[in-house]
Amino acid sequence: MTFAASPFPHARRRTIAVPGGTIAGLEFGPPDRPLDIVFLNANGFNAGTYATILAPLGEDLRILAVDLRGHGHTTLPADPESQTNWIVYRDDLLALLNALGETPTVLAGHSMGGTTCLLAAAVRPDAARRLVLFDPVVMTPERLAEVGDDVKNSPLVQGALRRRSAYPDRDAAFKAYQGRGAFRTWPDASLRDYLADGLIEGDDGQVHLACAPAWEAANFAGHDHDTLGAFMRAPVPVRVLRAELASPCLLGDHEAEILAGGKIQLETVPGTSHFLPMERPDLVRSALRTAAA
Repeated sequence: MTFAASPFPHARRRTIAVPGGTIAGLEFGPPDRPLDIVFLNANGFNAGTYATILAPLGEDLRILAVDLRGHGHTTLPADPESQTNWIVYRDDLLALLNALGETPTVLAGHSMGGTTCLLAAAVRPDAARRLVLFDPVVMTPERLAEVGDDVKNSPLVQGALRRRSAYPDRDAAFKAYQGRGAFRTWPDASLRDYLADGLIEGDDGQVHLACAPAWEAANFAGHDHDTLGAFMRAPVPVRVLRAELASPCLLGDHEAEILAGGKIQLETVPGTSHFLPMERPDLVRSALRTAAA
């Protein structure tokens, strides 16, 4: 493991060696404190995206936010042709915990990152004592059967494949994104955080998306994993904060069954979209602090 300077003033860069490459991360809080929270990013984003959101927790908690495979500065191989599910992220998270040699109090994540935490806890009950998931992606078997192969032609997949992948510089990217599309509800600070590690310098003098559009699209299309079953097998308390508007947390007719056991706490946050962490950072920090207490 190595540490390096960070463009984020309240974070330390970390590089953790795992089989096949390295996982990059940003660490907040006292370095000599036991690990309170491991946080995983949504598809297409990176650990830095959440820096402004997580940094205040570093006053008294230790948080490690990591770049998932194919995102940010993580070097693990990301071949879109072989990506059919999110089990690879589950296994990467378990490899990370093995490399760290620490058990965090909380595993947390946004969207795909939240789903990854759930999949990991389902096969490794001692991965954490609690989970906090921000609008995790859940596709029930019924929904998957309904969409079938059309999932590959969904607006999310096709939009990712059409995504512009290079800009003259970060300022140009910021101007292109600000207040538009998926970023229309984002505060400027979160958008700048995303671009800091979401773009990398290329040999052509331009900056390029760290998460290749084809990899992002493959993640949107790859749902050959059992998130519903992971909910049923959750070995620890799970708090889910679900967006009110167009949430991908689609529990369908299974919602009552999932909640019946008492381990799953589900809350729908009024007025929020899938970008709930950027829209309600106060709620994110409160939920994480409560879980880490």
